[in-house]
Amino acid sequence: MNDADVSSQIQQMVRFIRQEAEEKANEISVSAEEEFNIEKLQLVEAEKKKIRQDYEKKEKQADVRKKIDYSMQLNASRIKVLQAQDDIVNAMKDQAAKDLLNVSGDEDAYKQLLKDLIVQCLLRLKEPSVLLRCREEDLGLVESILDDAKEEYAGKANVHAPEVAVDTTIFLPPPPTSSDSHGLHCSGGVVLASRDGKIVCENTLDARLDVAFRMKLPVIRRSLFGQVAA
Repeated sequence: MNDADVSSQIQQMVRFIRQEAEEKANEISVSAEEEFNIEKLQLVEAEKKKIRQDYEKKEKQADVRKKIDYSMQLNASRIKVLQAQDDIVNAMKDQAAKDLLNVSGDEDAYKQLLKDLIVQCLLRLKEPSVLLRCREEDLGLVESILDDAKEEYAGKANVHAPEVAVDTTIFLPPPPTSSDSHGLHCSGGVVLASRDGKIVCENTLDARLDVAFRMKLPVIRRSLFGQVAA
């Protein structure tokens, strides 16, 4: 092989090596570009995810605010309805309390009522000896019907007539007046208790009124505000 042939082969080898080096360099460049694009895509996806999470968070906050506003409006409406109910019921109760002021106007009817109230208390207490308290203005009426009340109780309970001591040291409050209808008062009736004070039967007209209204209150509210409350 002459020098020309050797030189030609060397040049071919150089071109081959250079071409191979260029191809490798291109491959490296493409690979780096792909890696850059992947990183860029990941950053874009991360940003999109962050934006989506921020939107969902704000959407949830807005939804919570709407629910709170609705709940507050609903509670305000319910409070108004309940207040209206209470105003009407209290007005009815006040009127009934004022009507009780006239109960003692008919002495015979009131005496019979006192007797019935005493008998009811005796039947509830079922005690052989009790203490009775009444209003000071009712003391004479109570003493006049007490024996009859004890005998009636004894007949109904099939026991001996109990001993009933009327307390003349402490009386029930006086009846209400038009100027002070909400103070401490008693429209009539009696309070009986066992001698040890452990069992008490309050049978005043005011207590009976309270019980009657507590029992009637749900019915009154339903009848007056059934459609609104629903």
